[in-house]
Amino acid sequence: MESFDSQYDYDSTIFSPDGRLFQVEYARETIKKGSTTLALKYSEGIVLLAYKNISSNLIEISSIEKITQIDDNFVCAYIGLSADARHLIDYSREIAASYRLWYDEQITIKSLVEEISAYEHLFTTFGGVRPFGLVLLISGIDSTGIHLFATDPSGAFLEYKAVCEGEKNDNIMEYLNKHYNENITRDRAIKLALSSIKKVYKRKINLNCIEVGIIDTGKVFYKPSKKEIQKMMK
Repeated sequence: MESFDSQYDYDSTIFSPDGRLFQVEYARETIKKGSTTLALKYSEGIVLLAYKNISSNLIEISSIEKITQIDDNFVCAYIGLSADARHLIDYSREIAASYRLWYDEQITIKSLVEEISAYEHLFTTFGGVRPFGLVLLISGIDSTGIHLFATDPSGAFLEYKAVCEGEKNDNIMEYLNKHYNENITRDRAIKLALSSIKKVYKRKINLNCIEVGIIDTGKVFYKPSKKEIQKMMK
């Protein structure tokens, strides 16, 4: 016999009697299986680091890009379904480009996140669609300062000093709570991110699976080379 709760699984617009939207919760479960991805604010910018889950040695790791640029100094990393990520990242770029075209200035990062989250929320309010199965870590520097936001499939968002999503995110967040300091330097932030991965996975880290992105005050977004990352890991 079909369980009572399963009757609320079919539509993201129907609340269960205890106030839950099961489709949104299932989307969060998808994110927990995604690649472990961290973002940390430091004194002059933000570091993003993704540890890619590779299911086969036959996959070209370089073809999987977890950290990408939205605008001049806006960067995002995704955790979850890559197809959903492509759509939302393209949508984000359209918003940023349209704002610049209409107002001849860059949109603030909070306004961009609000637009993206409102769009995600639409997919939980009418039938025939499903929530997006991903989280976006959107970071950057605008006229109001240095910011780091995380979106949610429900359409909610929060601003963080440091955040981790994906596999083992609870353990890494616990580690960051103990060791993170918002006044740390860029190099220290990268080392903290790498050490948290090492600590939680308890095995040798595959350098090829590490992707790092940095957005710094007064500098364009860039990704360190493998040699630079290797040096940091040592």
